[in-house]
Amino acid sequence: MRIGFNPQKSEKKINLTTYHRVIVVVYIPNEEGFYKNSYDVFKLCLDSLVATINSNTAITIVNNGSYQKVTELLQNYLKDKKIDSLIHHSVNIGKIDALIGAARGAREQLITYSDSDILFQKGWQENVEKIFSTFSNVGSVSPISVRYGLFYGTSSVLKQIIFRKIKIKFEPIPENFDSYNKYLKSINWDTDKNEKKNWPVIERNNTKAIIGSGHQVVTISREILFKSVPTNPSLTLVGGDSEYKYVDEPIDKLGKLRLCTYTNFAFHMGNNLEDWMIDVHKNNLKATNNSLEVVYKKESNPDLLYSKYKTVIYLLRKKITKKVFKLIYKDYSL
Repeated sequence: MRIGFNPQKSEKKINLTTYHRVIVVVYIPNEEGFYKNSYDVFKLCLDSLVATINSNTAITIVNNGSYQKVTELLQNYLKDKKIDSLIHHSVNIGKIDALIGAARGAREQLITYSDSDILFQKGWQENVEKIFSTFSNVGSVSPISVRYGLFYGTSSVLKQIIFRKIKIKFEPIPENFDSYNKYLKSINWDTDKNEKKNWPVIERNNTKAIIGSGHQVVTISREILFKSVPTNPSLTLVGGDSEYKYVDEPIDKLGKLRLCTYTNFAFHMGNNLEDWMIDVHKNNLKATNNSLEVVYKKESNPDLLYSKYKTVIYLLRKKITKKVFKLIYKDYSL
């Protein structure tokens, strides 16, 4: 039987002290073969994240069936309050299902998805949030600047450009040359040879952003999770079209802008540490923390079902906007 009165019932509602949550999913089963150096890479990822966020941000780590050494590391980070939340799965349930499950339990307005091999650079959070606060109807922003994302999940951006709601210009960004080549190497793509190649850039109130992004690390608006992300589980360990269907496409389906920062503020490390990565983190520790306070609008009630009718309309819009854009901007060069 119950004795006494539960004191929580007389308490007021919870006041959120954070508006931004970062969720990292990690799966390291051992230290052999592909995973030989993954523990060190993940630790640098985690340390760089802790060193570069402001006090309005919380961190959730999803341990997706990793081996004991990783589990012990995460328990220590939780004990030391370096991370806010720790979710353990005894087996690997798949990257996307682990990620989306944790994200839907978050209460913050901005949610950053991150792989476990991302090196964060000081200023990433402030610059990502600045784009959310400057541009209208932003759905996601990545701190990794990519040049070839113009037509990848961006029909909503192209539509606004076609209707002159957003102005686009193609310009070189030489300061991204080295960092972008590091990114291309990390995913085994050919590197760029010419730093004067153009990037697809939009601008508002002296703030610039690049159209499109990858999905290794990306900050989204929370409402997307409940309006256009599939409600069924992915049931995919990793890869396939799971990241496109659950991370990239939902942003575009909802009519939101998919962007990345004008200059690079994060790196995809892969599964091996290099000296320059250590140097980036050393610079993080030297830098001062100049937080940017951003006020977000309260989100509307979520609509869990994205109807088949809307899906057909989206696919038509996606096809038509790309063709119209190429007709209008036929002389563009990337």
